[in-house]
Amino acid sequence: MRRSNFDAQMQRPSVTAFGVFDGLHLGHQALIEHVVRLASQVGGAASIVTFDPHPAQVLSPTSAPELIGTLEQRLEGLEILGVDQVGVLSFDEFAARESAAAFVERVLVGYLGTTDLVVGDDVHFGRGREGDIALLAREGERHGFRVHTSPTYGGASRFSSTEVRARLGEGDVRGAREILGRPFVLRAPVAHGDARGRDLGFPTANLRGAPRQKLPATGIYAAAVRWGRGEWRCGAVSVGTRPQFYEEGDLLVEVHLPGFDGDLYDVVLDVAFLERLRGEAVFDTLADLVTQMTLDVQRCEEIFEKFTPGAWVLLG
Repeated sequence: MRRSNFDAQMQRPSVTAFGVFDGLHLGHQALIEHVVRLASQVGGAASIVTFDPHPAQVLSPTSAPELIGTLEQRLEGLEILGVDQVGVLSFDEFAARESAAAFVERVLVGYLGTTDLVVGDDVHFGRGREGDIALLAREGERHGFRVHTSPTYGGASRFSSTEVRARLGEGDVRGAREILGRPFVLRAPVAHGDARGRDLGFPTANLRGAPRQKLPATGIYAAAVRWGRGEWRCGAVSVGTRPQFYEEGDLLVEVHLPGFDGDLYDVVLDVAFLERLRGEAVFDTLADLVTQMTLDVQRCEEIFEKFTPGAWVLLG
């Protein structure tokens, strides 16, 4: 797959879709599959235009959403879905002021030579969100491209990155999985910690998340973990502030890998959240905590035994 920052002419003609595509949920996947299928039929390049940073980080930074996935994860997913080329458009003050018609002419027509455009049935874009399907239909007649819509609903529910974030915020990783079509995967490097887990007999890899990266609600989770393109391993994950030791601790993600004894500092982990076991708790004694952690790890191993990554789009 070819990636461009639009500093050079991209492959033309194109069947195109544009958007942030944060999380690459089932609605995104259906739209992208439509692009790939149509490109094969008409002989064009399956092309995606995505934005980095998220437009809301420029338009309303104080209320901008936390991201479900990194740009790297997004690009990997697009390649797996069969996209030929991705243009990463830097969203800045210029882009925020650009009219919808100007965006169409500059990017979709000028860079990509779009012959067919696939959009969600709720599309809005451009200055003041003025761009919609009606505007695209007019611009399509003017510039000679066809507009196709892809549904954003699955049954009675709308596929939505916002809803994924809401489910994660409730700790409902199963609900998030229903929208994503796969488990939520946190990708982050391992940082040095204070070794409390090792002292208790449960060494952990402490993850250093990116700024504005979405995390599930505090609690204990069963997970599948890998690094690089290695095999998935069982993981027991704590997302929380460690109230057993600190009255007001920092929010941390700690990953215990049963049976693993090695150095993972600075290694980037993929952590697929499979199920929430319980919330954070304070125990009467450290012995009680260790007993519960032992039970948690046993439950994680049981859940991991049923994990089949090959059945999950973008995880295999």
